[in-house]
Amino acid sequence: MRPFSRWLSQSASLATLGVLFLVIPLASRYWLGWSNLFGYLSDLAFGSFLMLLLYGRSLFLALPLMLLWSLMVLGNAELIGAVGRMPEPSDLKYLLDPQFVSHSTQGGGITHPYLGLTLAASLLACLLCWRGSHRPLSYKWFAAPAALLMGHVTLQYVQPSDADQWQQFNLPHKVMASAVNSGQLAVEDWLDGDKPGTPPDIAGLARLDLDGAPLLTGPGRARNVLVITLEGIPGAYIAANRAAINSSYQDSLMPKLSSWAERAMTTPDYVLHSHQTIRGLYAMLCGDYSKLDSGTPKGLELLHNPARAKACLPSQLHQHGFSTHFLQGAGLRFMAKDKIMPQMGFDKTLGRDWFRNKAYLEFPWGMDDKSFFEGALTYVKQLRQQKKPWMLTLLTVGTHQPYSAPADYLVRYPDSKKAAIAYLDDAVDAFLRGLEKQGVLKNTLVIITSDESHGIDKVRLASAWGFNLVLAPEQAALPPIKSGVYGHVDLTTSILDYFGYRLPQNLSGRSLFRDYASGREIMSYTNGKLRYHDGKETFTECDFRQVCRRYRSEGFIADEARYLGSYGGKKARLVSQRAALLDQSLQGGTLGQEYQFATNESIRLKEKAKDDWADNLIGAQYMELPRNSRTSVQMTVKVLRMDRKGAQLRLKAKEFERDVALPIPEMPLLKKGKPLTVSFAFDNPEARKAFSFHLLAEGRGVIEISDFRVTTEPLPASAIAADNRGQVAQKRPLHPITTLFGLLARQQDALEAELENPGQERAVLPESTELRLQQYH
Repeated sequence: MRPFSRWLSQSASLATLGVLFLVIPLASRYWLGWSNLFGYLSDLAFGSFLMLLLYGRSLFLALPLMLLWSLMVLGNAELIGAVGRMPEPSDLKYLLDPQFVSHSTQGGGITHPYLGLTLAASLLACLLCWRGSHRPLSYKWFAAPAALLMGHVTLQYVQPSDADQWQQFNLPHKVMASAVNSGQLAVEDWLDGDKPGTPPDIAGLARLDLDGAPLLTGPGRARNVLVITLEGIPGAYIAANRAAINSSYQDSLMPKLSSWAERAMTTPDYVLHSHQTIRGLYAMLCGDYSKLDSGTPKGLELLHNPARAKACLPSQLHQHGFSTHFLQGAGLRFMAKDKIMPQMGFDKTLGRDWFRNKAYLEFPWGMDDKSFFEGALTYVKQLRQQKKPWMLTLLTVGTHQPYSAPADYLVRYPDSKKAAIAYLDDAVDAFLRGLEKQGVLKNTLVIITSDESHGIDKVRLASAWGFNLVLAPEQAALPPIKSGVYGHVDLTTSILDYFGYRLPQNLSGRSLFRDYASGREIMSYTNGKLRYHDGKETFTECDFRQVCRRYRSEGFIADEARYLGSYGGKKARLVSQRAALLDQSLQGGTLGQEYQFATNESIRLKEKAKDDWADNLIGAQYMELPRNSRTSVQMTVKVLRMDRKGAQLRLKAKEFERDVALPIPEMPLLKKGKPLTVSFAFDNPEARKAFSFHLLAEGRGVIEISDFRVTTEPLPASAIAADNRGQVAQKRPLHPITTLFGLLARQQDALEAELENPGQERAVLPESTELRLQQYH
């Protein structure tokens, strides 16, 4: 019986692994509507490889990998369902933010709970049936996943697909393919001797273009400006937009807003440049492209560039005598809007705490849309009582994951997302009717748009398709349908041009209140794809592998376009180089940047600091420190109140959330009446990525951090030469996206080293050459 028992145990172990790594991914792909030959090959190749790899291995290796796999499968499905894109490495920081995680999942906010339960049950079954004593399978079995992977690569080369990323790749495959592509580019550079090529011309993208014929005979008659920003709404929800491009999407989710579009000037070919609210707000309010990648949002960089902030729309209107206001339904600290919006020039920046009216729903992110717009209508009444003209920007949150709506809406619609959209449609309609009743529309320029698009399954370019409705006192002089390609980068230019104001020369874009005889260049980065239209009927779309597909398309947003062929290599890199040059508009280079983390607020200390992130006194930051640079830190702490025992400060540094050893001086005990000033510097002979400072304190008292300044400058040539002695120079730094298996191997090495030498701090191999900051709350 023992051989049979052993065979039964082996079979059960292999079967449970097969369910976790093969059956669930393949079934969920079919169930979620992502059926595609490439996707099934990707799931089979990686699932079978991991199943064969783990069979008979120790639980110490298998458990972390199984957990990681389960989280990736569920997280991938959740993010695609919420915003229509696959996860990227920069999304990891939000998993460390308790506010984001709790608000996005509160109240049954998981979109696919059955998938999560199935993965959990499968993982439990694997653990119950686990027998680490089985002999690992022969390496000849690995020929099967290798053949499947080669089949995927060959078919992609012979007949590339334009399907969405998640239809063609699972998440670990996407990560690996990106790393392989980076290696190929490094080889190309090495073969060419790293000879710098001629940078692409971005003048057409960054140009301030006022050469069009004005639609109005003179400056606009409006006294005030109201910008209504609807969370995540794509342009396809506007009936007039669908009709203008002959869209195959016919669901009428926002009929009331579509009715308002019939009274407004709508722009069907309206481009959103990126995902994320803070990026959308920056592009539309500062007349500049948001980052065309997943790096540091420009809104954060704006905090340290006051000269550029003066060109933003609120600052410009303030200079012309407007009072400027920003009001959103959520709290302000997430994405640092409590700092970014005032830097843009808003006199008042208000969030959830401002509202005194009762909410109709318990929504984790803040005010539901109906109660938000009722509060906003009260705010407009208050603004109308003042003598100065005003600018008000509104931002809703109700159509953000986890999509809440009243019970009667949930009954009428198939899912909570569509119910939330319908609830928003009714709420914004009631708000606009309230404005009309008050007479606001007679003297106010009203623009209704969205910050980003949560995408629509199987609708081409839905992730980049925005909308823009203009209601103005001169409505009769404006066309109902505005022809031409426009985007968020044009909004600031358009509003300033409407009033006839002189525009700052560092703005980009065209004016919606002018007609242009020729096309224009424009770019977008959504759903992991970089898209570029040359203004001459050629549309290019490049994926994360830097494989670009060309189409003949008169405009940017189109229901379909004629395929012209694909290319890669250096020609494809020109597209990403254009994006990289646009991304540098606020930096002018990567070195010499200074960041200030001090808040000048009174901080009550805790007796014990239990968590390096939650108890960090200077917020959470992610910095990328360039190779061959020197970083200087200066800190000043004022003691406002302190008990007799004093308080102990500790400053730690981390890379990839792991402690690193740096020459940080020990902090003396904080005492009442004795301010603390600390300064130190350290060199970065290699780049540091995902770097953060953590200032912790333990004791009873109140302090104020009046200065925490971080500056990175080039390393002196003598120091570089000394460091390079005896070292082999690298032609290209490592790509920031490492493979799944590399990450697991590094994790296991770290765990083994920790067991041998507990508590020892270890440096992480740095992998970036660009200085960036990502700060969130």
